[in-house]
Amino acid sequence: MIHLENVQKTFTLHNQGSAEIPVLSGAGFTVNPGECVALSGASGAGKSTLMRMIYGNYLTQGGRIMIGDVDVVTAEPREILNLRRDTLGYVSQFLRVVPRVPTLDVVAEPLLRVGTPRDVAEARARDLLARLNIPERLWSLSPTTFSGGEQQRVNIARGFAHAFPALLLDEPTASLDAMNRAVVMDLIHEAKARGTAIVGIFHDAEARAAVCDREIDVTAFTPGMN
Repeated sequence: MIHLENVQKTFTLHNQGSAEIPVLSGAGFTVNPGECVALSGASGAGKSTLMRMIYGNYLTQGGRIMIGDVDVVTAEPREILNLRRDTLGYVSQFLRVVPRVPTLDVVAEPLLRVGTPRDVAEARARDLLARLNIPERLWSLSPTTFSGGEQQRVNIARGFAHAFPALLLDEPTASLDAMNRAVVMDLIHEAKARGTAIVGIFHDAEARAAVCDREIDVTAFTPGMN
C-alpha cells in the first residue's frame, strides 16, 4: 500500500548562498495493508521530513513514493488532494482548523468529504469524541478554545474518522494520559485490523512496541549519520 524506492531529499538554503544540505538518500521500504511501521532514529535523522514527503508536503529530488497506484513524487496537485481525501490520512501533532467551526463538524469533515451521509458521519464523530473523553458539552464549540490535550484528542478523532487505506501518525500518543493513550492504541489496532497501512513516529517506546510490527531506522538513509 505504501512503497518508497530510492527517495532523495536536499534542502537548499537560498538565504545562505543557495547552500545545499542533503537530508535523505536512497530511502526505501514497503508497508503492507494491515501493517504498522515505525520510523526510528536519532533526532535530526529526517523522520519528520520523510513523513512530510510521503504526504506530499515536501518536494522530493528523486525516487518514487507510491501510495497505492499514485506516485506522490510526480503527481499533480489535484491528484495529491484526491489522495488525501480518499486514501492517505495524516494525524499530525497540531490541530489546524477553520476558526468557529464546531468540534463535531471538525471530526465529521473527512467523512463528509467522501460523500458519507451527514447522520452517519456525525454518529462516527460522536463515538470517537466520546471514546477520547471530550465532554459532550464541548462538541458544539470550536476546538481552537480547548486545552492542548483536548485539541490533540480532537485531531486524533478527525484522523481516524474515515477508514483511510493508508495513514501517517506523528507521535499520536505524545502528552496523553494513560487512559487516552490506551484509546489511541486501540484505534491503531482497529485500523490495522481493517487493513490500513500505517507509518508512524513513536517516541513513546511502550506504545511503539505495542502497535508496530517493525521499525525502519531512518539513520540508514541520512548522509553523514549512516
